[in-house]
Amino acid sequence: MSIEVRMPDFGGDAHEATIVAWHKRAGDKVASGELLVEVMTDKVNIEVEAPATGVVAEILHADDETVATGVVIARIDAA
Repeated sequence: MSIEVRMPDFGGDAHEATIVAWHKRAGDKVASGELLVEVMTDKVNIEVEAPATGVVAEILHADDETVATGVVIARIDAA
């Protein structure tokens, strides 16, 4: 089962964020709640955790890309 990882909705005026650094790569194992990616809005850096345990199947947006909230940024193949 594939789980979509979406750019979080930060509320307020933040409608997009820039990917600062992926802490996992495609093919890496990841546990639910583990740090997956760090993103930055115009006001704050946020650590995004994996929503499921499994293997990172696909990363759809690279470091330094700005992505709108709600957009799928990665997929995890859940165990």
